Amino acid sequence: MDYSTISLVINNGVAVISLARPDVMNALNTQMRAEITHAVKQAERTARVLVLTGTGKAFCSGQDLGDGGNAASLDLERTLRDEYVPMLRAIVDCPIPTISAVNGAAAGAGANLALAADVVIASEDAYFIQAFTRIGLIPDAGGTWMLPRQMGLARAMGASLFADKITATQAADWGMIYEATPADEFTAHWQARAAQLAEGPTQTYGYVKEAMRASFGNDLDAQLTLEAKLQGKCGQTRDFQEGVVAFLEKRPAKFEGR
Repeated sequence: MDYSTISLVINNGVAVISLARPDVMNALNTQMRAEITHAVKQAERTARVLVLTGTGKAFCSGQDLGDGGNAASLDLERTLRDEYVPMLRAIVDCPIPTISAVNGAAAGAGANLALAADVVIASEDAYFIQAFTRIGLIPDAGGTWMLPRQMGLARAMGASLFADKITATQAADWGMIYEATPADEFTAHWQARAAQLAEGPTQTYGYVKEAMRASFGNDLDAQLTLEAKLQGKCGQTRDFQEGVVAFLEKRPAKFEGR
């Protein structure tokens, strides 16, 4: 696919998808959702970590309200089902670690797109806002599932009802994102984080993701059984063998991702 709304660059095991509609604050339209879905699937085949970020001053301002005609003609259920769900599932189900590097405003579906990644790193200049009720909608793009789990029901409810801005620092303090970084250090920081994951035990990272997500639906016994199963798989990898040898030799491990 030739991308017109995003760019995809893969270098040294790091795939970077940049949302590239800065004139509309990287608002999501039909074409962009299709391109993100395609790019994620491309990246997971050849990279060891995936980064999603924005170009210009914003990360993503959410749904492009000018896409698809006037409000009365929008079929929001179909759009979510046929366009947002495949995009979000591609990110959540991606077998390699995913990072959202939130460079600026993340609003509405744009905020929840960011939160779909495994790790969210934001510039201290960035903010998140569940702007949906301002136009008579509920949080979507996975927001009603992610927010209560990441920041607790009380804060998720308040953020959704009042549509307040949540600064990157607040978001980190509340557990909504992993970390907020000074603006002048932001790019170098997320690049270093991505490089660290790209040099790590990629298959193990996939098992970490599987175990963490399964814990919400498992009781303790089921989770302990899953841990044992996945740890058994980790123990059969070449990266585990290398990790043990490197530990005994008191040197950094050189993981292959296998």
